[in-house]
Amino acid sequence: MARQPVLFVSHGAPTWALEPGRAGELLAAAGRRLVAPSAVVVVSPHWMTRDIAVTAAAHPDTMHDFGGFPPALYRLQYLSPGAPDLAARVAALLRTAGLPARLDEQRGLDHGAWVPLMHLLPDAAVPVLQVSLPTGFGARDALRLGELLAPLRDEGVLVIGSGSLTHNLYEVRFGDDEAEEAYAREFVDWARHAVCTGDHAALVDYLAVAPHARRAHPTAEHYLPLLVAAGAAGRAASVDVLDGGILYGVLSMESYLFH
Repeated sequence: MARQPVLFVSHGAPTWALEPGRAGELLAAAGRRLVAPSAVVVVSPHWMTRDIAVTAAAHPDTMHDFGGFPPALYRLQYLSPGAPDLAARVAALLRTAGLPARLDEQRGLDHGAWVPLMHLLPDAAVPVLQVSLPTGFGARDALRLGELLAPLRDEGVLVIGSGSLTHNLYEVRFGDDEAEEAYAREFVDWARHAVCTGDHAALVDYLAVAPHARRAHPTAEHYLPLLVAAGAAGRAASVDVLDGGILYGVLSMESYLFH
C-alpha cells in the first residue's frame, strides 16, 4: 500500500464550506492527486479534552459546532464512514507510548474535519476518525503526537492537522479581503520557511522566535495542528505550499502537503 503524505490545512471560517475560493481550489486539486487513502485521521482544535480521545462511531454525524452563520451552512452534511477498528488501534498505539487515550463512540466530525474534507475528498467515501487535542498540550507535545501517528501512513492512512496558520479572531474584518495586516504576512512567511526547511525546533519555540507570534495566535490551539502534521511528516519531508492567501485582513488560508 502506498505511503500517504501528511496535510496541514488552515480551515478558516466555517463558511469556507460554501465559498471555496483559491484555498478550496488548491485543496481540491491536491485531493485529486492523492492515491486514495485507506482512512483519514484528523486532529482539530475544535475537539479539546483532558486526555486524548479517538472517535469510534461507525457512522459519525456532521457537527455544526458554530453559530450565527447562513442557514445553508447548517444543511451541509459530510457523511463519511467511521473507522472503529482503526480507532481502537490508534488508542492502543497512544496508550503504549504512555499517553492516556479513550474511545468516543458518540462524537461526530467537527467543522475542523469536515469543512476541509468537503474540498479534499468531496465524495465522503473514505473512513474518517478524529483524535482530540488535550487541553494541557504544548507545541512539543503536539509534535510528539504527530510522530506517534506517523506509522499509520505506511498503512495508507492520511494524517491531517487542521488548524489555522494565523488565528486572531479579535482582528478579523469580515468582508474585507483587500488589505492584509503586515504582521500576519510576516508570521506566514516565517512559518513557511520553517516548515519547508524542516526546522522543527523553530516551530516548537515559535513564541520566542517567530515574528508577532502572540498576535498571530493569542491562544495556541489553532497552531498546534501544524506541529502534529510536522511530527507525522518528519524533518526530511518535501513540502507543497498551498498558498490560499489571507482572508479578512488577518486569517491565513495557507496549507502544506508534506511528502
